[in-house]
Amino acid sequence: MARFIDLSIPITNDVVSDPEVMRPRITYMTHEDTWQQIAMFFPGLTKDDLPDGEGWAVEQLTLSTHNGTHMDAPWHFHSTTDSGASPAPSIDEAPLNRFFRPGVKLDFSHLPHGHVVSAKDVNEALDRAGNTLNPLDIVLVQSGAVYGTPDFTDQGVGMGAEATLFLTEQGIEVVGTDAWSWDAPFSHTANRWAESRDPSIIWEGHKAGRIRPYYQIEKLTNLAALPSRGFTVSCFPVKIERASAGWIRAVALIED
Repeated sequence: MARFIDLSIPITNDVVSDPEVMRPRITYMTHEDTWQQIAMFFPGLTKDDLPDGEGWAVEQLTLSTHNGTHMDAPWHFHSTTDSGASPAPSIDEAPLNRFFRPGVKLDFSHLPHGHVVSAKDVNEALDRAGNTLNPLDIVLVQSGAVYGTPDFTDQGVGMGAEATLFLTEQGIEVVGTDAWSWDAPFSHTANRWAESRDPSIIWEGHKAGRIRPYYQIEKLTNLAALPSRGFTVSCFPVKIERASAGWIRAVALIED
Protein backbone atom coordinates (compact mmCIF):
# COMPACT_ATOMS: atom_id res chain seq x y z
CA MET A 1 0.00 0.00 0.00
CA ALA A 2 1.32 3.45 -0.90
CA ARG A 3 2.11 6.12 1.68
CA PHE A 4 1.44 9.66 0.45
CA ILE A 5 3.70 12.59 1.39
CA ASP A 6 2.45 16.08 0.63
CA LEU A 7 5.25 18.10 -0.98
CA SER A 8 3.19 21.28 -1.54
CA ILE A 9 2.99 24.51 0.40
CA PRO A 10 -0.38 26.26 0.68
CA ILE A 11 -1.35 29.47 -1.02
CA THR A 12 -1.93 31.67 2.01
CA ASN A 13 -2.08 35.26 3.22
CA ASP A 14 -0.36 34.42 6.47
CA VAL A 15 3.03 32.86 5.64
CA VAL A 16 5.40 34.92 3.52
CA SER A 17 6.90 32.81 0.73
CA ASP A 18 7.30 35.50 -1.96
CA PRO A 19 8.70 39.02 -2.11
CA GLU A 20 6.11 41.65 -1.16
CA VAL A 21 5.50 42.67 -4.77
CA MET A 22 4.55 39.07 -5.67
CA ARG A 23 2.54 37.99 -2.62
CA PRO A 24 -0.89 36.40 -3.20
CA ARG A 25 -4.07 37.91 -1.79
CA ILE A 26 -7.04 35.78 -0.71
CA THR A 27 -10.43 37.31 0.18
CA TYR A 28 -12.67 34.93 2.13
CA MET A 29 -16.47 35.14 1.78
CA THR A 30 -18.27 33.07 4.38
CA HIS A 31 -21.70 31.44 4.67
CA GLU A 32 -23.03 34.49 6.59
CA ASP A 33 -22.00 36.92 3.86
CA THR A 34 -23.13 35.31 0.63
CA TRP A 35 -26.84 34.55 0.72
CA GLN A 36 -27.38 37.52 -1.63
CA GLN A 37 -25.21 35.80 -4.24
CA ILE A 38 -27.61 32.86 -4.26
CA ALA A 39 -30.63 35.20 -4.28
CA MET A 40 -29.42 36.66 -7.60
CA PHE A 41 -30.39 33.34 -9.22
CA PHE A 42 -33.74 33.02 -7.39
CA PRO A 43 -35.70 36.30 -7.43
CA GLY A 44 -37.60 36.81 -4.19
CA LEU A 45 -35.39 34.48 -2.13
CA THR A 46 -34.67 35.74 1.39
CA LYS A 47 -31.93 34.78 3.81
CA ASP A 48 -34.45 32.99 6.02
CA ASP A 49 -35.42 30.72 3.10
CA LEU A 50 -31.98 29.08 3.20
CA PRO A 51 -31.14 26.31 5.71
CA ASP A 52 -29.83 28.08 8.84
CA GLY A 53 -29.79 31.29 6.80
CA GLU A 54 -26.44 30.30 5.31
CA GLY A 55 -25.12 30.92 1.81
CA TRP A 56 -21.98 29.35 0.41
CA ALA A 57 -18.30 29.75 1.21
CA VAL A 58 -16.22 31.09 -1.66
CA GLU A 59 -12.84 32.75 -2.03
CA GLN A 60 -11.50 35.38 -4.41
CA LEU A 61 -7.79 35.11 -5.21
CA THR A 62 -5.33 37.55 -6.70
CA LEU A 63 -2.18 35.64 -7.47
CA SER A 64 0.58 34.88 -9.93
CA THR A 65 1.10 31.56 -11.65
CA HIS A 66 4.35 31.51 -9.64
CA ASN A 67 2.72 31.68 -6.19
CA GLY A 68 2.62 28.55 -4.07
CA THR A 69 4.08 25.26 -5.23
CA HIS A 70 4.15 25.56 -9.00
CA MET A 71 5.85 24.30 -12.13
CA ASP A 72 7.72 26.58 -14.52
CA ALA A 73 7.48 25.86 -18.23
CA PRO A 74 10.43 26.52 -20.57
CA TRP A 75 8.53 29.60 -21.81
CA HIS A 76 9.24 31.21 -18.41
CA PHE A 77 13.00 30.98 -18.95
CA HIS A 78 13.32 32.24 -22.52
CA SER A 79 11.31 32.62 -25.74
CA THR A 80 13.23 29.81 -27.48
CA THR A 81 14.87 26.53 -26.52
CA ASP A 82 17.00 23.83 -28.17
CA SER A 83 19.68 26.52 -28.66
CA GLY A 84 17.23 28.73 -30.55
CA ALA A 85 15.86 26.01 -32.83
CA SER A 86 12.38 25.81 -31.26
CA PRO A 87 9.85 28.08 -29.58
CA ALA A 88 9.86 27.39 -25.85
CA PRO A 89 6.68 25.53 -24.80
CA SER A 90 4.20 27.06 -22.35
CA ILE A 91 2.66 25.14 -19.47
CA ASP A 92 -0.45 24.07 -21.42
CA GLU A 93 1.86 22.33 -23.90
CA ALA A 94 3.54 20.24 -21.18
CA PRO A 95 3.71 16.46 -21.85
CA LEU A 96 1.63 14.81 -19.12
CA ASN A 97 3.60 11.56 -19.21
CA ARG A 98 6.54 13.40 -17.62
CA PHE A 99 4.71 14.25 -14.40
CA PHE A 100 4.13 10.87 -12.75
CA ARG A 101 7.58 9.35 -12.61
CA PRO A 102 10.18 7.83 -10.24
CA GLY A 103 11.87 10.44 -8.07
CA VAL A 104 15.45 11.04 -6.97
CA LYS A 105 16.34 13.37 -4.10
CA LEU A 106 19.61 15.31 -4.02
CA ASP A 107 20.38 16.71 -0.56
CA PHE A 108 22.42 19.92 -0.50
CA SER A 109 21.02 21.19 2.80
CA HIS A 110 24.48 21.04 4.41
CA LEU A 111 25.83 23.69 2.02
CA PRO A 112 25.64 27.43 2.79
CA HIS A 113 22.74 29.55 1.59
CA GLY A 114 23.53 31.07 -1.79
CA HIS A 115 25.94 28.31 -2.85
CA VAL A 116 25.74 27.65 -6.60
CA VAL A 117 25.61 23.90 -7.16
CA SER A 118 27.96 22.53 -9.83
CA ALA A 119 27.97 19.26 -11.78
CA LYS A 120 30.65 18.05 -9.35
CA ASP A 121 28.31 18.76 -6.43
CA VAL A 122 25.57 16.76 -8.15
CA ASN A 123 27.84 13.76 -8.70
CA GLU A 124 29.03 13.90 -5.09
CA ALA A 125 25.43 13.98 -3.83
CA LEU A 126 24.58 10.97 -6.00
CA ASP A 127 27.61 9.09 -4.71
CA ARG A 128 26.80 9.85 -1.07
CA ALA A 129 23.32 8.42 -1.53
CA GLY A 130 24.47 5.51 -3.70
CA ASN A 131 22.19 6.86 -6.39
CA THR A 132 22.13 6.90 -10.17
CA LEU A 133 20.01 8.84 -12.61
CA ASN A 134 17.73 7.29 -15.20
CA PRO A 135 16.20 9.23 -18.10
CA LEU A 136 12.92 10.92 -17.13
CA ASP A 137 13.49 10.56 -13.38
CA ILE A 138 12.13 13.56 -11.49
CA VAL A 139 15.00 15.14 -9.55
CA LEU A 140 14.12 17.00 -6.34
CA VAL A 141 16.65 19.24 -4.59
CA GLN A 142 16.63 19.64 -0.81
CA SER A 143 18.20 23.09 -0.77
CA GLY A 144 18.41 24.01 2.91
CA ALA A 145 15.56 26.52 2.61
CA VAL A 146 12.83 26.08 5.22
CA TYR A 147 9.32 27.22 4.31
CA GLY A 148 7.62 29.32 6.97
CA THR A 149 10.81 30.75 8.47
CA PRO A 150 11.90 34.41 8.18
CA ASP A 151 13.71 35.43 5.00
CA PHE A 152 12.64 32.26 3.18
CA THR A 153 13.32 33.91 -0.19
CA ASP A 154 17.00 34.38 0.77
CA GLN A 155 17.54 30.76 1.80
CA GLY A 156 18.86 27.65 0.11
CA VAL A 157 21.40 26.71 -2.52
CA GLY A 158 20.83 27.39 -6.20
CA MET A 159 21.33 25.10 -9.15
CA GLY A 160 23.83 26.62 -11.56
CA ALA A 161 23.80 26.36 -15.34
CA GLU A 162 26.47 23.65 -15.27
CA ALA A 163 24.48 21.48 -12.81
CA THR A 164 21.23 22.03 -14.70
CA LEU A 165 22.76 21.11 -18.05
CA PHE A 166 24.37 18.06 -16.47
CA LEU A 167 20.92 16.87 -15.36
CA THR A 168 19.27 17.51 -18.72
CA GLU A 169 22.17 15.72 -20.47
CA GLN A 170 21.18 12.62 -18.45
CA GLY A 171 17.65 12.79 -19.85
CA ILE A 172 16.12 14.58 -16.85
CA GLU A 173 13.19 16.74 -17.95
CA VAL A 174 11.48 17.58 -14.64
CA VAL A 175 13.26 18.97 -11.57
CA GLY A 176 12.19 20.68 -8.37
CA THR A 177 13.44 22.52 -5.32
CA ASP A 178 12.11 23.41 -1.88
CA ALA A 179 13.63 26.90 -2.22
CA TRP A 180 11.90 29.96 -3.63
CA SER A 181 13.85 29.57 -6.88
CA TRP A 182 15.83 26.94 -8.76
CA ASP A 183 18.63 29.51 -8.92
CA ALA A 184 20.53 30.87 -5.95
CA PRO A 185 18.58 33.56 -4.06
CA PHE A 186 18.80 36.90 -5.81
CA SER A 187 20.21 38.55 -2.69
CA HIS A 188 23.29 36.31 -2.88
CA THR A 189 23.62 36.55 -6.66
CA ALA A 190 23.38 40.34 -6.47
CA ASN A 191 26.39 40.43 -4.15
CA ARG A 192 28.42 38.28 -6.54
CA TRP A 193 27.30 40.32 -9.54
CA ALA A 194 28.27 43.58 -7.81
CA GLU A 195 31.82 42.23 -7.60
CA SER A 196 32.13 40.59 -11.03
CA ARG A 197 29.58 42.42 -13.21
CA ASP A 198 29.25 39.10 -15.06
CA PRO A 199 25.67 38.91 -16.38
CA SER A 200 25.98 35.17 -17.08
CA ILE A 201 25.53 34.43 -13.35
CA ILE A 202 22.07 36.05 -13.28
CA TRP A 203 19.29 33.40 -13.36
CA GLU A 204 21.80 30.98 -14.88
CA GLY A 205 20.00 27.77 -13.91
CA HIS A 206 16.77 28.94 -15.47
CA LYS A 207 18.54 30.23 -18.57
CA ALA A 208 20.03 26.76 -19.13
CA GLY A 209 16.57 25.99 -20.50
CA ARG A 210 17.56 27.94 -23.61
CA ILE A 211 19.85 25.02 -24.46
CA ARG A 212 17.60 22.09 -23.53
CA PRO A 213 13.98 22.44 -22.38
CA TYR A 214 13.02 21.22 -18.93
CA TYR A 215 10.21 21.76 -16.41
CA GLN A 216 11.01 23.12 -12.98
CA ILE A 217 9.08 22.93 -9.70
CA GLU A 218 9.64 25.60 -7.06
CA LYS A 219 8.57 25.98 -3.40
CA LEU A 220 8.23 22.31 -2.53
CA THR A 221 8.24 21.24 1.13
CA ASN A 222 8.73 18.09 3.26
CA LEU A 223 11.67 16.87 1.17
CA ALA A 224 13.43 15.80 4.38
CA ALA A 225 10.74 13.11 4.71
CA LEU A 226 11.80 11.50 1.43
CA PRO A 227 14.45 8.83 0.91
CA SER A 228 17.07 9.45 -1.77
CA ARG A 229 15.09 7.26 -4.17
CA GLY A 230 12.34 4.62 -4.13
CA PHE A 231 9.40 7.01 -4.43
CA THR A 232 7.13 8.24 -7.22
CA VAL A 233 6.35 11.91 -7.80
CA SER A 234 2.97 13.17 -8.99
CA CYS A 235 3.17 16.80 -10.13
CA PHE A 236 0.61 17.60 -12.84
CA PRO A 237 0.39 21.36 -13.57
CA VAL A 238 -2.86 23.26 -13.95
CA LYS A 239 -3.53 23.90 -17.64
CA ILE A 240 -3.37 27.67 -18.22
CA GLU A 241 -3.30 28.79 -21.84
CA ARG A 242 0.01 30.31 -22.98
CA ALA A 243 1.20 30.56 -19.36
CA SER A 244 4.75 30.46 -18.06
CA ALA A 245 3.79 28.28 -15.09
CA GLY A 246 0.97 26.36 -13.46
CA TRP A 247 0.17 25.50 -9.87
CA ILE A 248 0.63 21.88 -8.81
CA ARG A 249 -0.28 19.68 -5.85
CA ALA A 250 3.01 17.82 -5.62
CA VAL A 251 2.78 14.46 -3.86
CA ALA A 252 5.27 11.65 -3.30
CA LEU A 253 4.12 8.03 -3.16
CA ILE A 254 6.21 5.52 -1.24
CA GLU A 255 5.34 1.82 -1.36
CA ASP A 256 5.57 0.38 2.17
